[in-house]
Amino acid sequence: MSVSELACTYAALVLHDDGIPITAEKIATLVKAANVTVESYWPGLFAKLAEKRNIEDLILNVGAGGGGGAVAVAAPGAGAAAPAAAPAAEEKKEEPKEESDDDMGFSLFD
Repeated sequence: MSVSELACTYAALVLHDDGIPITAEKIATLVKAANVTVESYWPGLFAKLAEKRNIEDLILNVGAGGGGGAVAVAAPGAGAAAPAAAPAAEEKKEEPKEESDDDMGFSLFD
């Protein structure tokens, strides 16, 4: 990510956090106040993104990746308590084994 993109991202987040509507002019003002030089098209692109997408959703889904479908989770019935062992079972999931150099037939230092 370039300095221009980061500066505009931070400016949009500051505006969102303060409850101020995100516009290209306001992003440009914040970036200029931070003494960062950005190309003139960046503030406009971030303002258009803020118009079309909910910034709160973008913040909450930062590490989610894209393209995956939603996963349905079954909720316990009313009055039924969730079993205490459920979180422990999730932690015991086996991680895939990483391949070693021995498996490939060569070593980096041969």
